[in-house]
Amino acid sequence: MFLLRTPVFLLSAALGLVVADLLLPGFMIVWNDWWGFVLAIVVFAVLQSVLSPWIATMARRYAPALLGGIGIISTLVALLVVVLLPIGGLRITDAISWVLAPVVVWVITALATVLLPLLFFAKRVDDRRDRRRDGTPA
Repeated sequence: MFLLRTPVFLLSAALGLVVADLLLPGFMIVWNDWWGFVLAIVVFAVLQSVLSPWIATMARRYAPALLGGIGIISTLVALLVVVLLPIGGLRITDAISWVLAPVVVWVITALATVLLPLLFFAKRVDDRRDRRRDGTPA
């Protein structure tokens, strides 16, 4: 299951970052440095998966009012780390983009994490359903 979730999560992170690049003028993917962008995607995805549970635990303990915004907060922290790392794939240059980028990236990654498996595995599920209907072993 981990092997199936990893590419979906990486692709959803990439989609979130690309959409933010398209929508926000101060959010820039450095396309000339494609390797830096790939590394930014991987670092962002790993940070998201590690930070979300940790921030949720801290919020539950110290600031329960923040529990509803855990995804956006962990997205902001992950973006901050990726921008500060010297990998060169991502830049955020203005305050508006710092405010809006976590929201945009979070919404797109959340939607993509739900929808991408449906797209990738829909045919497989349909095939399995057809085989069961026909009496063929799955």
